Amino acid sequence: MAREDFAVPSVSGAWSADERVTAFLRGVYTWMGCGLAVTAGTAWLISSSPAAIQLVATNRVLLWGMMLAQLGIVVALSARVEKMAASTASLLFVVYAALTGITISFVLFAYTGESVATTFIVTAGMFGAMAAYGTTTSRSLAGFGQFLFMGLIGVVIASLVGIFWHSDALQFVISFIGVIVFTGLTAYDAQRLKTMALSTSAGQMGSYTIVGALALYLDFVNLFLMLLRFTGNRRDDWR
Repeated sequence: MAREDFAVPSVSGAWSADERVTAFLRGVYTWMGCGLAVTAGTAWLISSSPAAIQLVATNRVLLWGMMLAQLGIVVALSARVEKMAASTASLLFVVYAALTGITISFVLFAYTGESVATTFIVTAGMFGAMAAYGTTTSRSLAGFGQFLFMGLIGVVIASLVGIFWHSDALQFVISFIGVIVFTGLTAYDAQRLKTMALSTSAGQMGSYTIVGALALYLDFVNLFLMLLRFTGNRRDDWR
């Protein structure tokens, strides 16, 4: 899934630090949960229809079009968040979550429902632990974040290569590195959201809440997909 490094605003509001952080993080995690619910619902609807799965899995133009649309939404949110109304940002986020549900539906269809559920629980546990660490630690993760971003670039490039060069060894390496990268990014982004909350004025809170939710949403979804390659059991007809 595509992601961008989101800029931190330089304007501060009149709220106290604790009020600002609490309100901001509550909104971020609420919207993140909503995004995951939209993605899960969309993926379930698509995967329950063999015809829809066949269309998504075999229509390269449609699949690439949706992926480009997702990239465009991420770029739009990160580049224009300061000028974007909260309602517009919210709509774009929901559209992004729905598109993600469509693009990963055929991936989930390849695995048993039990393994998907188990992987989701494992992902939630890992995500929760790392997010809590990033939020509570006093150690700066800024330098760690730069290293992780380079790892992310490598994962993206390797994933693109993997589309055209099918290799089990390459997929294993991508998944292994991806788990490390997105686990670390969860802690880094969680800490960065505190800085974002303290730097955001009350008037900008709505739009930046969506941007923060998108960052954590991407960490969760990508971590889930990487773990699924390790822990997921494929259906008999997809082996």
